[in-house]
Amino acid sequence: MSETLPAEATLVACLCAAWCGTCTSYRGTLAAAAAAHPELHFAWIDIEDDSDALGEAALDIEDFPTLMLLRAGRPLFHGTVLPHAGTLARLLAALAEHSLAPGDAARVPPAMAAAVWRLAPLRPV
Repeated sequence: MSETLPAEATLVACLCAAWCGTCTSYRGTLAAAAAAHPELHFAWIDIEDDSDALGEAALDIEDFPTLMLLRAGRPLFHGTVLPHAGTLARLLAALAEHSLAPGDAARVPPAMAAAVWRLAPLRPV
């Protein structure tokens, strides 16, 4: 992946923590989804390692896995999901059908969304 995302790209970013066993297990699920959806960009972002870039809002994430979906840098979805392949598949299907429920997307601080967008090419799944 390049060091910048294409301007109109759609990004699926997992906001995780290295110490979280659920996150570690979920990484394989996310990698399988990435392989099945080459039209999307996927990233694995550790909220503690990248806390300086993400800002204080990242440290407010208490439940994992938390996903942030962005299109052209704008949040479409932000929220905690069940760590199951079927849940991710339904989320990606809703994204494709343009029927995605936004979760807390409206509450994502613009600086955090911008940081996730910038970090994504450097943190592939």
